[in-house]
Amino acid sequence: MRILFSLLAALTVLVTPVRISAKPSAATAFDYEFEAIEGGRLALDQWRGKVLLVVNTASFCGYTPQYTGLQKLWETYAARGLIVLGVPSNDFGGQEPNKESVILGFCQGAYNVTFPLTTKEVVSGDKAHPFYRWAREELGAPAAPRWNFHKYLVGRDGKLVTAFDTQVEPQSPQLIAAIEKALSAN
Repeated sequence: MRILFSLLAALTVLVTPVRISAKPSAATAFDYEFEAIEGGRLALDQWRGKVLLVVNTASFCGYTPQYTGLQKLWETYAARGLIVLGVPSNDFGGQEPNKESVILGFCQGAYNVTFPLTTKEVVSGDKAHPFYRWAREELGAPAAPRWNFHKYLVGRDGKLVTAFDTQVEPQSPQLIAAIEKALSAN
């Protein structure tokens, strides 16, 4: 009887289809997309070969004045290949409660923002936008956003270079140096 069960178990293994589910994993940031705040697809691959600074933003945060520095980075380095991408998020302190049209009006009116913005996204935890989950996996949990105006720097090859905490101002020497280095890389 034991031989029969062993034989049946072996046959079951042979005839049972094995389902292999490979987790699709993006190799670079250019494999992700957002929706533009004005509507429509905002694929990061349109900036392949450029350096990206991806920043989760909020309109009612003590760090909201960083929009001024982000706009200055955009104006200073766009011609050399820097893309500043603002990702509004209501994850921290409920500091981005408004609809996209209000967010866009605020950013343009109060800070003259002309760099691209996405629709409001979740940037933390298990429900985070896929780009943010990928970034957390690539750089580790300590590099994940813990507040508004967290910054990810992506190289021309689409790989994450580093992350900067909220307190690192857009015009800080360390961020400027990292951007300059990324822009100089082939």
